[in-house]
Amino acid sequence: MATVFWDAKGVILLDILQQAQCINAAQYCSTLDRLKEAIRRKRPGLLRRSVVFQHDNATPHSANLTQQWLQCYGWEILPHPAHSSDLAPSDFHLFGPLKRHLGGMAFETEDDLISELRNWFDNLDVDFFRVGINSLLSRWQKYIDPHGDYVEK
Repeated sequence: MATVFWDAKGVILLDILQQAQCINAAQYCSTLDRLKEAIRRKRPGLLRRSVVFQHDNATPHSANLTQQWLQCYGWEILPHPAHSSDLAPSDFHLFGPLKRHLGGMAFETEDDLISELRNWFDNLDVDFFRVGINSLLSRWQKYIDPHGDYVEK
């Protein structure tokens, strides 16, 4: 399983779990530690401001341990209404093109697949990421305008 953390400038962290490893709150917090370190390396100015972070309401994301981690570092969480994949940039912008890219490919090893994932993300133009984040803004506006009664039109 791969988890992708990205912003308007590109991928910050591509985190890949080893086979048979599952996501729980402790694992997710460990991933957030790696994300924080990746931000420190790639976007150092970002940590001097308030980080606005979005993830869905999966159990590892909403667990007390995760909430404590996020509070400890002062990260603001963008709310994510249940069943709203249209408000998740990875769902509406990133995964479709990735699926099309990988479609029909066969990989001999897991390392070959991981290498292809890294290459694909590394070769995306920065405009791709900017458009995805900007799309989130307009999608959120559609959600906010009807006072939370979001309907895609």
